[in-house]
Amino acid sequence: MAQGKQTSRVFRDSQANGFGDENLSDRRRLPGPESKGPTTALSPSRTGALTWKSVLLLALSILLSGCRPQTATAGRSIEFSKIPQAGEGGPDRLDTIEGRVIGARPGQQVVLFARSGVWWVQPVANEPFTTIDPDSTWKNSTHLGTEYAALLVEPGYRPPPTMEVLPKEGGGVIAVVTAEGEKPERDASKTLHFSGYEWEIRQLASDRAGTRNTFNPANAWTDERGFLHLRIVRSSGEWTCAEVKLTRSLGYGSYLFVVRETSHLEPAAVLSMFTREDSGSDPNNREVNIEISRWGDPVSKNGQYVIQPYYVPANVARFAAPSGVLSHSFRWEPGRVLFRTMLGSAHAEGSRVVAEHAFTSGIPSPGSESIRINLFVFGNDRNPLQNGAEVVIEKFEYLP
Repeated sequence: MAQGKQTSRVFRDSQANGFGDENLSDRRRLPGPESKGPTTALSPSRTGALTWKSVLLLALSILLSGCRPQTATAGRSIEFSKIPQAGEGGPDRLDTIEGRVIGARPGQQVVLFARSGVWWVQPVANEPFTTIDPDSTWKNSTHLGTEYAALLVEPGYRPPPTMEVLPKEGGGVIAVVTAEGEKPERDASKTLHFSGYEWEIRQLASDRAGTRNTFNPANAWTDERGFLHLRIVRSSGEWTCAEVKLTRSLGYGSYLFVVRETSHLEPAAVLSMFTREDSGSDPNNREVNIEISRWGDPVSKNGQYVIQPYYVPANVARFAAPSGVLSHSFRWEPGRVLFRTMLGSAHAEGSRVVAEHAFTSGIPSPGSESIRINLFVFGNDRNPLQNGAEVVIEKFEYLP
C-alpha cells in the first residue's frame, strides 16, 4: 500500500482529564482588603470548613491524576505502511504486512490479526508477537483475510488465538489500527500452459510443512519441448520456491506425473504433487499427496504417499524412489485412492512398478480442489538447504 493511503483507521491514546481548578469553582471567595461594597464576616468554624474542603478536593485531584492508566498517555499510535490483499483465509496463503509505531516504549510489541470469519492472531498462535525495530517500523507475515488489525501492546499482554471482536484500548492494549485488505488487481495472476492445461503460478508466500516459503513466478516455466521446470534459488538472501496450480477442478479419476531425475535433491528439498482446496467444508482441504523428500534426514526414504491429515500413522506410506525418470500416479475413487510409482514412463516398454499403496480410510470426496505441483524448502537446523534445486516434469495426464 502506498504511504499515506487513507484506508486505515488509527485509534490513538486518549488524554484523560484530571481534576483541575475548574472543579473548585464552587468555593466561596473571601473579599480582600480592596473589596468594594459591604463585607460579611465569616465565623472561624465556617472558614475552617472551607479550608478543609479545598484541601480535600485538591488532594483528590492529585490522586486521580496519578492513578490514570499508562495507555492514556497521548502521542502513542500504530499504523500500516503495507497491507496485504484481501483473500480467503487458510494455512497455505501468506503475505507480508508492515507498519510503524509512534511513541512506543522499550518492551512494547505489536500483535497482528487477520479476519477470516473471526479474528486470528498472526502469523501463528504460538508466535503472536512482532518486534518493533529501532527505527520504529515493524514487519511480519500474515495469512490472508478480509481485514487486518495491528495492536501496540504492553510486555505482559497475552493475545488469544482467535476473537470475535477486537479489544479496546486499555488492559495492556495501547493502540489499535484496522484496515480492509487491498483489492487484488484483475490481471495480477500469472499463468503458463503445460500438458494441454492452464496453470496459475504461485506468487504468495506459504508456511506449508511449518516453514515459511517465498514463491517467485520466475521459478516456474516451460521449455521448448513443453516440459515444466520448477526451481529453488536464492534471492535477496532467502530461498525462493516454485508452485503451479491447475485452474480447474477435475475430481475423481487418474492423475499421472512423469518426472525426471530427483535423486539429486538435498534432504531439505521437497517436490510435491497433490490435490488441495483452499476453502471449503473439508477440514483437511481434500488433500491427497505424492511427496519426494527426505524431510531433512539424509538416511530416510525419499518418497511418501499421503492422505491428509498426515499425523495419522495409517495415512502415510513411505517408499524409496530410485534414480531415473519416474511416473507417479494415483487413482482417486469413492472410498479409495491407489498410489503407484513406476521406473520410466508409465506407457513405455520396460517400465516397472517400484512402489504401490492403496488407502481405503479417510478418503476425501471431490469439491473445488485442484492439482498443485510445487518445489519448496523444508526448514530444519540439522540439514538446511545449501545449493538450491531444479526439477523437470515431462508430462501431466488426467483420465476420468
